[in-house]
Amino acid sequence: VQLVESGGGLVQTGGSLRLSCVTSGTIDSPTIMAWYRQAPGKQREFVARFSSGNTNYADSVKGRFTISGDNIKKTVFLQMNSLKPEDTAVYYCYARILGTSYWGQGTQVTVSS
Repeated sequence: VQLVESGGGLVQTGGSLRLSCVTSGTIDSPTIMAWYRQAPGKQREFVARFSSGNTNYADSVKGRFTISGDNIKKTVFLQMNSLKPEDTAVYYCYARILGTSYWGQGTQVTVSS
């Protein structure tokens, strides 16, 4: 199973980016798809989760980020608006398939002040 992220990059404060994640190598649909992030020198933290049409967000991104996806197509997106320098991190896609957790390799998001 592979998770491949795309859409990261460099953006100014207040800008937007849209991350995408595609799962391949399995016919089984994820029960959960999510985004996490890890800033330099910090632990990986939860950002947002998508499961059977339900969504959850970290308090730090509520109102600015929107997660969406399709469990059957095994894709998940993260629309990030009003970006702040503290959003700078490597963003990782996560999927839970038949009780096993999978991670993507990450995509860098850098927000300049």
